[in-house]
Amino acid sequence: MPNLPLSLVVITHNEGLNIARCLDSVPFAADKLVVDSGSTDDTVAIAQAHGARVVHQDWLGFGPQRNFASTQAAHDWILVLDADEFLSPELAADLERGLPALMASSHSAAWLRRRTWLMGAPMRWYRPMVGERMARLYHRGRARWTDARVHESLRFDGTTAEFSAPFNHADNPSLVHKQLKVLRYSELKALDWCDKRRPVRMWLTPLVYLSSFLKDYVLRLAFLDGWRGFIIAQTAASYAAYKRMRYYEMRHNPASIGAAHAKLAKHGLEH
Repeated sequence: MPNLPLSLVVITHNEGLNIARCLDSVPFAADKLVVDSGSTDDTVAIAQAHGARVVHQDWLGFGPQRNFASTQAAHDWILVLDADEFLSPELAADLERGLPALMASSHSAAWLRRRTWLMGAPMRWYRPMVGERMARLYHRGRARWTDARVHESLRFDGTTAEFSAPFNHADNPSLVHKQLKVLRYSELKALDWCDKRRPVRMWLTPLVYLSSFLKDYVLRLAFLDGWRGFIIAQTAASYAAYKRMRYYEMRHNPASIGAAHAKLAKHGLEH
């Protein structure tokens, strides 16, 4: 498969179990860049063994880390994947065929579709995990990630292209992993709210929990995925409520921010 002037960019921290599959799924990228924030496992060695350049950068937050990574890429056109994501063979073939025309165009970015696997099987009905539309392929001079600590998004003006074959997301290998991620993401989101001095509005929390559960379980069709759908809807609702409770605590007891930081760092959840 020919190399194309594309940089695959992956940000990592202790992703030794995932990184090889991710890198190997993009055989046509002339440049594979891993930006690591201090892994203590074998992430770096595995990445290098699978053809990636590795650059160390202390953790800046998801948006700033991705923007830093963009500056380190060897090519203007960038494909961003998380370490637990990988191209399907169908999408890899589509990109190999379509990238030369995309790179010669004035497009700012291209939309890809993500298919998520949960508990060892693909979700079949829950809409955010079946063909989720995401901007992951872009020209770094025409697009930039937001500076959010978490739930960052790619911002751009101009025209776009789209590829329909999916890339895969191997979601958390256990509910333990999922709950730890929820804990970390809630902390980052609450810190963003602190920076913006967002009103607390704790009274909305029970309504947010209920509306989030019903939105995911009913409107987004999670109920059609059986008990896995129930679990994902309940987890999403719990996340929506917990981050608001944590923000309430931060505003009423600022000392809890430092205490939580130390506890998360001790368990490898802050990097």
